[in-house]
Amino acid sequence: MLVRDRMSRHPITVRPDVPIHEALQIMRREKIRRLPVLDENDRLVGIVAEKDLLYASPSSAKALNVYELQYLLAKLTVGDVMTRNVITTTEFTPLEEAAKVMVDNKIGALPVMRGDKLVGIITETDIFKVFLELLGAREKGLRLTLLVPEAQGVLASLTGTIAELGGNIIALGTFKGEDPTNRIVTVKVEGVDKDKLLNAIRSLVLEVLDVREV
Repeated sequence: MLVRDRMSRHPITVRPDVPIHEALQIMRREKIRRLPVLDENDRLVGIVAEKDLLYASPSSAKALNVYELQYLLAKLTVGDVMTRNVITTTEFTPLEEAAKVMVDNKIGALPVMRGDKLVGIITETDIFKVFLELLGAREKGLRLTLLVPEAQGVLASLTGTIAELGGNIIALGTFKGEDPTNRIVTVKVEGVDKDKLLNAIRSLVLEVLDVREV
């Protein structure tokens, strides 16, 4: 799956000269937390987050009274508080690569560029939704968490056994195990008896960590 499959297209943007209170109003009205900033030629020049606007204050704030502070706050614009060195991605970047960039750089969104043109934005919320899909979080089924050996053919044997019992795999994910010799597998299935499935897979796994109907 690529960024283009889950990004928000035609993102709402602002100009650098927009007052911060107007940018906040846009965010609250549209229920978003970030705005790409475009110049008069529609080139990406920054990105501003809700927290940037909420915590914005003049550099001389400590020396001001409340009226002076309110006056200067009213004059602050998006360009005064935005992040200028924007980390971006492309439509054809794998989703996991985009997620890794966000985590490594501790950011919550990536503007999506096609050359010099902004064509979308992908956020941490979009990534969370993909995570829900991967684990079938919104679908009913029998959910198993298994500790399996890190060995060739283990997943094939596991999925084959489920199929032989007439089960349908709704979701399957693999994760790092306790050490390099094993992995954790989470699988959600439907159409199979729980006890029959557990009996059939016990010889294939190191441990059944969790079983639940969800």
